[in-house]
Parts: sequence; structure tokens; C-alpha cells
Amino acid sequence: MPDPAQPDPISPERQEEEAGARMSFFEHLVDLRKRLINSLLGIGLGMVLGLLVSQYFIDYIVRPMQMALRVNHLDDKLYYTSPAGFISLVITLGLYLGMVLAMPWVLYQIWMFVAPGLYKHERRAVAGFLIPSTLLFLAGIAFGYFIVLPTMLNFLVGMTVSGPVKPLISINEYFDLILIVLIGLGIIFELPVLIFILSLFNIVTPKLLLKNFRYAMLIITVLAAVAAPTPDATTMLIFMAAMVMLYFIGVIVSYFVVRRKRARALASGEAS
Repeated sequence: MPDPAQPDPISPERQEEEAGARMSFFEHLVDLRKRLINSLLGIGLGMVLGLLVSQYFIDYIVRPMQMALRVNHLDDKLYYTSPAGFISLVITLGLYLGMVLAMPWVLYQIWMFVAPGLYKHERRAVAGFLIPSTLLFLAGIAFGYFIVLPTMLNFLVGMTVSGPVKPLISINEYFDLILIVLIGLGIIFELPVLIFILSLFNIVTPKLLLKNFRYAMLIITVLAAVAAPTPDATTMLIFMAAMVMLYFIGVIVSYFVVRRKRARALASGEAS
């Protein structure tokens, strides 16, 4: 039985965590300056590369709109309505592509700044959701491009086919629309990551999520009605199906988080 008068020995792992968690205020400022400069350089390089390749991505950007026009037997050309409209689109698209290209580097710089101030188990927890969150965001963009946009654009274009008004699609306004849709879906697809963080801090549990699913379904329905860019039922149902699927993925993630925390608590209790 350990002597209560003697302090508990500090394990080498704990010493490593304590050493990693200690940095002076000046060292934090120097490191922050370094990470900010590296991030800005990465974003700048990414934007240069984005500008070099952005013109080649325009074909992929306009493809869903062209398919919707062809399905409805309309001219599949898109137009710009100002002399600088096309150049403006190329530059804007290049800047967004540059930020996407630079994002892994920026996330790495954020990680390198934050990691020294975290304990070992905290570093594992943070690293555990950085990569999945990036993959989920890209999955949301892919879902929007391949599933939501064709359905939405076909509905919008099809409304005018039988009438006297024909669409003359501006490439700049079209780009603004799909940018909102794709980024919005990328953010929506972060729902499992949000549930992971809430479970990590004991705010939600799998049992709580399943018990209150009917309330979650009501919120999902409202969000789908608000987030869907068109009023048709098909697009809204696609949004709802995606969010319900993400909700249950979040329940599974929460289950594993809670189970792992309980296992660690039991192991810690047995060790003491």
C-alpha cells in the first residue's frame, strides 16, 4: 500500500505530456508568427496554382448545367454578361481552388501550433477528427455535384420549357449558385464530426441521440426545407435523406467514443 505522505511518482508518459504542455508566452508568439507566415505562403502558392489550372476546371463546373439544358432540348451554352465576366470567373475559381489546395498545409500548420500545448491523449483526439472532417467536407461537395445539382438544375430548367420564356444562363450567376450549394453541403456533412466532439465532452450519448430522434427528424425537415435551393420535393427529400444518414453515422461514432471512454475509465480504476 503506497505511503500517503509520499507524492505519487510521475510516469515517463506523464512527464512527456507535462513537458509538451509547457511553453512560455514569448515562445507561443514566435511559433504563432511562424505558423501564420507558413500558412500565408501556402495559400499564396495554392492560389497561383489555382489560377494556372482554373480555366481547365470550368468545363467540370458547367457540366451539370449543360446536361440539364440538353435533357430539356435547349441550347447548352452559358454566357457572361459583362466584358470582364469570364476573366472574373477564372480568377474567382482560381482563388477558391487555391484555398482548397492549400487547406491540408494550413491544417498542418494549425496542428503544429496547437499540438505542443496538448496532452498526449488530447493530441490523439484532435488528430482523430482532422482527417475525417476533411474527407466528409469533400464527400459533401461530391454529393452536391453528382446528385443534388443534376436534380435541382433539371427541375429549374424544366419549369420554363413549355412556356414562352427561355433560359439565358449567366455563367457568373450559375457559379454563385453552385458555390452556395456545394459549400453548404460540405458543411452539412460535418454533422458526424460535431456529434463526435459533443460525445467527447459528454454532451450527447448514443442513447440520447436515439431517444430524441423524432425531434432531430423535425429539425432535419426544417433544415432541409431551408437549405434546399429549390422548392421541389425531390431535392428536399435528397437533403433529408443525406442528413438522416449523417445523423445515424453520428450515432455510431458517438457509440464508439462513449465505449472507449468507459473502457479507459475502467482501466484507470483497475490500475488504481
